Amino acid sequence: MDLDAARQELEEFIPHVRNISDCSVKKMAGRDLTRFKEFKKQGIAVKFGRFTQKENKQIQKNVEEFLSLTGIDSAEKLLFTWRYPEDKDTIHRLKTEHHFCEKISEGIPRPWRLIYYRARKMFDPNNYKGRYTNEEKEKLKKYQALHGNDWKKISELMSRSNLSVAMKFSEIKSAVNYGPWTKEETQKLMNAVKDVMRRKLRTENPSSLSSLEQSNTDLWIDREKLHQPLPWTEIETKVGSRYWRQCKQKWNSILTSKMTRGHQLYRGTSGLRAKINLIKRLYETKAEDASEVNWDELSNAIGDVPRAYVQQKFYKLKVSSVPLWKRKTFSEIIDYLYENKLPELEEKL
Repeated sequence: MDLDAARQELEEFIPHVRNISDCSVKKMAGRDLTRFKEFKKQGIAVKFGRFTQKENKQIQKNVEEFLSLTGIDSAEKLLFTWRYPEDKDTIHRLKTEHHFCEKISEGIPRPWRLIYYRARKMFDPNNYKGRYTNEEKEKLKKYQALHGNDWKKISELMSRSNLSVAMKFSEIKSAVNYGPWTKEETQKLMNAVKDVMRRKLRTENPSSLSSLEQSNTDLWIDREKLHQPLPWTEIETKVGSRYWRQCKQKWNSILTSKMTRGHQLYRGTSGLRAKINLIKRLYETKAEDASEVNWDELSNAIGDVPRAYVQQKFYKLKVSSVPLWKRKTFSEIIDYLYENKLPELEEKL
């Protein structure tokens, strides 16, 4: 399957796939697309967000079965192979022979990458060592002074995970504000998230920069909704007065607020108005392809919601209202909605 076709098929399950790097799209097409289609046949939607207890148990089952199948003697060797250089070649060969990607993601309707990261977090013995002692905190400060932010090196010295030492250092390095967030702090947080995501998008897809410069924070909220990892320690530094966990919690509250407004927007009469407005504005763009639509601008015009909401509503409209929509071009779909669905919605309103 070529890259454009892969993006088009994946967009049904991941609306913002056009902003994902070509390399990642290729991997997802190989590892995820068939799985996503199977889940769709079963009426199961692709999920993001916090893993449930049931999903955690399934991951544990998948890992244990793979260990039993291959004879690899620990989950740490399987998931942190570089810690065992003498066994590395054998483990890589066994993972390839026994289809590690497919086995570990069995029964879980999520992108493979997220399942893999979750498994690593669950099975890393360095993640479960309890609170840091005062002695460990002093060691952490000393090692950071010697090695800077080389968290991999520091994690080896302290027998803690990379993430653990990086996040703990961010908490203890300086005094922080524990009171309510001020408007200035909130704005700093929004700007910091936008800055790091601009850099991420520049790296992944340089051609997207022109539209990026015109966009607002909804783009970053949408990407966070898809659980793209954010460098919280860097964001913490940009905010200045809060440590990383506070920044993450505040960002999640901003995201929740946006989502709530989206739910309210698409209820009852206001939902009809939103659909009518969406069809009219799409028609006015005269776009020949979805990539030509400024979804951020559109989402602001319809109601202060993330672009993902608008894209999802458009997808549902075309699937439920346009006959043989897969055979039609983007502009033909918009014309059909404008000429046939719009009058019906206006009459209903």
